[in-house]
Amino acid sequence: MDDLVIRSRRVVTPEGVRAAAVAVREGKIAAVRPHEARTPAAAELDLGEVALLPGLVDTHVHVNEPGRTHWEGFASATRAAAAGGVTTIVDMPLNSLPPTVTPAALAAKRAAAAGQCFVDTGFWGGAVPGNVKELRALHELGVFGFKCFLSPSGVEEFPPLPLDEVRLALAEIAAFDGLMIVHAEDPALLTDPAGPSYPEFLDSRPGSAERSAVEQVIRLTRETGARTHILHVSSADCLEPLRAARAEGLPITAETCPHYLTIAAEQVPEGATAYKCCPPIRSAANRDLLWRGLADGVLSCVVSDHSPSPADLKVPDFAAAWGGIASLQLGLSAVWTEGSRRGYGLADVTRWMAENPARLARVPGKGAILPGYDADLVAFDPEAGHRVDALALHHKNPVTPYHGRALRGVVRTTWLRGRRVDVAAGPYGTFLQLGAH
Repeated sequence: MDDLVIRSRRVVTPEGVRAAAVAVREGKIAAVRPHEARTPAAAELDLGEVALLPGLVDTHVHVNEPGRTHWEGFASATRAAAAGGVTTIVDMPLNSLPPTVTPAALAAKRAAAAGQCFVDTGFWGGAVPGNVKELRALHELGVFGFKCFLSPSGVEEFPPLPLDEVRLALAEIAAFDGLMIVHAEDPALLTDPAGPSYPEFLDSRPGSAERSAVEQVIRLTRETGARTHILHVSSADCLEPLRAARAEGLPITAETCPHYLTIAAEQVPEGATAYKCCPPIRSAANRDLLWRGLADGVLSCVVSDHSPSPADLKVPDFAAAWGGIASLQLGLSAVWTEGSRRGYGLADVTRWMAENPARLARVPGKGAILPGYDADLVAFDPEAGHRVDALALHHKNPVTPYHGRALRGVVRTTWLRGRRVDVAAGPYGTFLQLGAH
């Protein structure tokens, strides 16, 4: 007997959107049957025209606990994730204290997260100057890969990696078939903003800085054979070299983020530093090209880069404010709002936000509605609308550029391994490790 059967006229599977009945047994998807199939089940639910999606996999989340838990924490972040249809997150190695650059720091991170996670949670390690000897040990402890910065990260305890050390780290990572994920901006092409305005901030971080860094990573990927991934591509200048690297067969992939796809520089109000992030939000014309890069597969993933902070760090000066955008709870509806307007469907959004991120990080059993996969499921009403109220979000700090914005698409219910996530009740998310299922 099945534990639960969920029917929908719009079940999003890897083969497309179709009417189906998804059977759940012992936390797994037991079968995807015809919509009208009747089999014994302890409980049944018919969603009608509300879509059933696989739980999203967000591989770019800054939870910040321990150390900066007043910025965000595992309880608040994972509540927000579940409310936004995200059932798996992979936590970045900064801005927590200590950063996740040693086995001891990973143990501290897991201890801080224990018993707090409303969704399943994995961890990235960090590659910083002098820690190449720690990478294999972190890999063996189950981190999903390693993050490095080519330019300053914004926090002193996670310094950028010089190119000679990037090459050493990539050679080590290639030896155990790991993954390096890179914040790619060339520090030689970055400048201090000439003033407090958004145009001055944007001028200080040109698209050429991203392209130059991407070209450097492509060269090192070619030399070492390591798998590499470019984080949060904001500039369409990066698409040409990435397309060429892909045609060459190099093991390099790239992602972008909801804010680069849904907001344009021309829309940023004066002094509204909730919009500040690095690399920055660029022009509407650039945004159109990013969508084209997604459509042709040069960009494979859309993930949040949820990087929250308290309101007092978002001073109304783009040169001085903390750079990071909070959007973990809003990514699905934001991308659906803009994507559907451009003619993309639920299958596209699911591929970019669930299937491909799971494949990137090699998170097994996640990101698709398939027999044998975890029953991580989302009831998503694509026609419903809502207006974002930052105070109503589960994020710890009510600071987001989406405040007041009208979005399409509402998450009605999220299931984690077949159990409905109740953010008012206790958490039952588990820790995920590379190679374990």
